[in-house]
Amino acid sequence: MNENIPHTHFDFAKLTERERYKILIGTVIPRPIALVTTVSKEGLPNAGPFSFFNVLTHDPAIVAIGVENYSDMRFKDTARNIRETGEFTVHICDDDLVAQMEICAIKFGPEVDELEEAGLATAPGQMVRSPRILAAPAALECRRHTTLQVGPAREIILGEVLGVYVRSDAVNPSNLHIDQQLMDPVGRMGGHTYTRTRDQFDVKTHTKEEWALPQTSSMHVVA
Repeated sequence: MNENIPHTHFDFAKLTERERYKILIGTVIPRPIALVTTVSKEGLPNAGPFSFFNVLTHDPAIVAIGVENYSDMRFKDTARNIRETGEFTVHICDDDLVAQMEICAIKFGPEVDELEEAGLATAPGQMVRSPRILAAPAALECRRHTTLQVGPAREIILGEVLGVYVRSDAVNPSNLHIDQQLMDPVGRMGGHTYTRTRDQFDVKTHTKEEWALPQTSSMHVVA
């Protein structure tokens, strides 16, 4: 740690929307990526990635997705489909899925099936109607819990996780340990940059009793 490095302060009230966005995506890093599938009320599949995403609580199991709709107040396909059906599936994006995930980010019209454009094979959902992407290392089937309107074109969708698919070679069913290396997820950085998560290390939080003992390093680097 170097406490002598100076810092620059930004007053968000004096910044434009675009400037605030650039500061946030450059500092809140890495961000997990949700590749979200939905279906319209007519049954047309849709897929789109969101990096304003995370899990918020496990009891109840709630995930959150930040969606920026269009400036003219039209909903993006994901937001509209979730409003109409109340269902969606969040897929964790691994390194092998990045190119196809980026195809799903293209601003196609609602009549276009991004899954077909990206060549992503799917299976029907088990607990929701939205399809499951077979190549994703994990898929969280969700029911809409709450939608928070936080701006004219921005909303936060909270989803209750009903069930999760995890690739079988990456999970131990007896102790529920998930192999992070086999999951191989990617994260979003600022601009067009992504990061891999293969450089890992463990840090164990001390109990009060352990903290009172002579200190040794609790960091373990994962090869």
